[in-house]
Amino acid sequence: MDESLEVRRFWFGPAPLTLETLKERQRLWFGVDASPGERRATDELIRSRFGERMERAAAGALESWEAGPHRRLGLILLLDQFPRHVFRGTARAFATDGAALSLALSGLQAAADVALSPAERLFFYMPLQHAERPDAQDESLGAYRRLLAEAPQGLRPLFVDALHAAELHHSIVARFGRFPHRNLALGRESTPEEAAYLARGSRRFGQ
Repeated sequence: MDESLEVRRFWFGPAPLTLETLKERQRLWFGVDASPGERRATDELIRSRFGERMERAAAGALESWEAGPHRRLGLILLLDQFPRHVFRGTARAFATDGAALSLALSGLQAAADVALSPAERLFFYMPLQHAERPDAQDESLGAYRRLLAEAPQGLRPLFVDALHAAELHHSIVARFGRFPHRNLALGRESTPEEAAYLARGSRRFGQ
């Protein structure tokens, strides 16, 4: 099987995504209703199946995947989503965010996202949401607003939640210029305002 296709099939499951399969996918993607043990098992599964591919992607050895929209999406998953599982809570979870962001931005410029399904676009745009850059956060809001406007009616709650998440990420970067919940993993000193924000039990987005 094509390596990129294997990544995408693992992540998205059988097409098309339905309301019945959405809960299962959200359990994998975001840990919705999953126990800590189940989350650890998912992280280990991704590491065992795709760890070597992630290393190749990080080293720039999969640049050929950039040529097509779907293969580009597979590369974005390896650089943006999978590290957040495999390296959860460590600096390596964010180490390839810059490469994923470049792929998302250049893909938007080339209208590569137009060839993707709504669920695929949800993750094609995710590096914008994860960026500690105001300009990328602005792009993220625009992308998720367009996505919600075009979403299938039956799956609309998923894309409403996606826009809310984008708005939350945008507001955090607008306030702090970065994501305070990453400070510990990245060895950054929190400002007093960030420390107070974190002490209130702010969202950590799985990290």
